[in-house]
Amino acid sequence: MKAIVSGMIATYPVGGVAWDYGQYALGLERLGFEVYYLEDTGLEPYDPRQRGYGADYRYGIDFLGRSLAALSDSLGARWHARTLDGRSHGLPREDFRDVLAEADLFLNVSGSALMREEYLRCRNKVLIDTDPGLNQLHNFPRWDANPHWMDSHGFRAHDRFFTYAALIGTPQCELPGLGLHWRPTRPPVVLDLWRSRPPGERWTTVMTWRNFPKLIEHHGRRYGGKELEFERIEALPRRTGAALELAVGGVEPPCERWRSLGWSVIDSHCVSASLDDYRAYIECSRAEISVAKNTYVATRSGWFSCRTVCYLAAGLPAVVQDTGYSCTVPCGEGLIAFSSLEEAAAGVQRVEGDYARHQRAARALAETHFDSDRVLAELLEHAGVG
Repeated sequence: MKAIVSGMIATYPVGGVAWDYGQYALGLERLGFEVYYLEDTGLEPYDPRQRGYGADYRYGIDFLGRSLAALSDSLGARWHARTLDGRSHGLPREDFRDVLAEADLFLNVSGSALMREEYLRCRNKVLIDTDPGLNQLHNFPRWDANPHWMDSHGFRAHDRFFTYAALIGTPQCELPGLGLHWRPTRPPVVLDLWRSRPPGERWTTVMTWRNFPKLIEHHGRRYGGKELEFERIEALPRRTGAALELAVGGVEPPCERWRSLGWSVIDSHCVSASLDDYRAYIECSRAEISVAKNTYVATRSGWFSCRTVCYLAAGLPAVVQDTGYSCTVPCGEGLIAFSSLEEAAAGVQRVEGDYARHQRAARALAETHFDSDRVLAELLEHAGVG
């Protein structure tokens, strides 16, 4: 069987993004699919060397090819990217048309691929909403208002709809369903690519600061990114004896303020230059401490982080802000949810009080809830593929 997996690796060429989409592609390959990666976002690429966006795709395309080849030799040869200037990279467009005609699954992760006419011929077009809140409150309504943007069809052109908003459609969750049947799913992690190392000294996370150009307004409320949530725990170093570190990028993060409060702060680009760099940073950490985007928290979406599943797979505990995921994922050992500074501090202390037990529980949680074999097999079943 053949599958096409879309992503944004060339558009945002950093290690964490490559893992996000790469584990979908590799996970399906491990399940026996002949997998092809597609990138067709209609967006200008980010250049981490320049710390900005522009029209030059060379760095992103090179990063894409290297990243896929690092995951598997076959993925390194089976990719097609269409850039904003209309040029094709990787497999020639004519060859990729043959793949489109034969594909049993078109997995549009994050809705990253523009739904062009040629893609509509694919069977089983599946949308994975990885950014609930931004999508339901902003991107999807904008797509409905202009469904033929960039000569494409809108998100409704898919056959089935999955989301990381585990609580969508329940009374707890404020996200609109937009008249569609959404089925919750979880970020997959390819377990054997992540290993435990001797515990590091620092609790860490990798985050982007102010990644929304402006706040989202919906029904009189405003929603945003982590900058609306991080102040809840910025005093955390003074509440614990643990060493805490932020690897941060984005727009003008207040690094000196955080350092004055006891955080170690480094540039996220230093730990995201490649798949290996990102993995090494996580594996050499002691545990994860992180807030979530305000859109996930305020809407009580139940979203869970594709970064956190990598910490768990590496046998590293995580104390991460609750978005409602505590209703669907076991918490208390290996994974601790918090909603306040006091709960975050208690979570750190709880992990440090029996670190080895929480390590074991973290890996066990990755195996039972986020293993790519399990997550993708369930997705395929509900999508009618297989």
